[in-house]
Amino acid sequence: MAILNFGSLNVDHVYQVDHFVRPGETLTSRQYRALAGGKGANQSIALACAGGRVFHAGKVGRDGEWLKDNLSRYGVDTSLIKVEDGPTGHAVIQVDPTGENAIVLHGGANRQITPQDVAHVMGHFRSGDSLLAQNEISCVPDILERASAMGMRIFFNPAPMTPEVLTYPLDHVHTLIVNEIEGADLTGEVSEEAIVNALCRRFPRAEIVLTLGEHGVRYAWGTTRMHIPACKVPVVDTTAAGDTFIGYYVAAMTAGSEPEAALTLATRAAALCVTRPGAADSIPKRAEVESFAGTAG
Repeated sequence: MAILNFGSLNVDHVYQVDHFVRPGETLTSRQYRALAGGKGANQSIALACAGGRVFHAGKVGRDGEWLKDNLSRYGVDTSLIKVEDGPTGHAVIQVDPTGENAIVLHGGANRQITPQDVAHVMGHFRSGDSLLAQNEISCVPDILERASAMGMRIFFNPAPMTPEVLTYPLDHVHTLIVNEIEGADLTGEVSEEAIVNALCRRFPRAEIVLTLGEHGVRYAWGTTRMHIPACKVPVVDTTAAGDTFIGYYVAAMTAGSEPEAALTLATRAAALCVTRPGAADSIPKRAEVESFAGTAG
């Protein structure tokens, strides 16, 4: 079955800094790089690296056509990416010495997706295929509605979290993947257990995956509850860790894996990712993940 990732494509402007810039401060960076990024693109690369048959749909400006070539290099089908006039989406990313990051986004072409674009893309898929979506592009509610009507399996990562997400047709989602901040914003809860329980009550038919960074991941569906610990690794850059986890998890689940195996694989992939700098360039290949001898935290 095919996996459609309808998502963002960004140019990441990455600055290595001694600390995150403070209000009124001018800060000199120690290093600068321009890299391929965007949550959608990163997740497509992770899907492909994990062995998924992935089609990426989205938009770039003419300044970002090289992003299509970059996805193709990883084995992602880019035939549904449209080139528009105007700027490509981009991100300004600060990375501190501990590997933590702070990100400012500009939507650019990602915010130019129309209902007509959605209808055109969806016409290439069928019932039983899977959809992965995030919240960095326009027309997300339309995408979720159409995918549900077609009988697609829907995985949704509401990042970046905005108030509008609360109005989306989330009842259509089969698997909701959130971090602690997104989970708290969706539920008003703070603790891990309370967030998971609240999401299960609100979306009783959906699998809930709550990622916890260095504390691993929690999973819930029906009466099933699991916690998979993170692997202990030296942290260099956490930029694409969440996207790596999501891509590997979705690829494994659509290939028929049981949740525990998929969560374990995705957790190990994310651990390898944070040991490397950058976004897309830090995402490991499936063979690397399977041979990785990580230690549970």
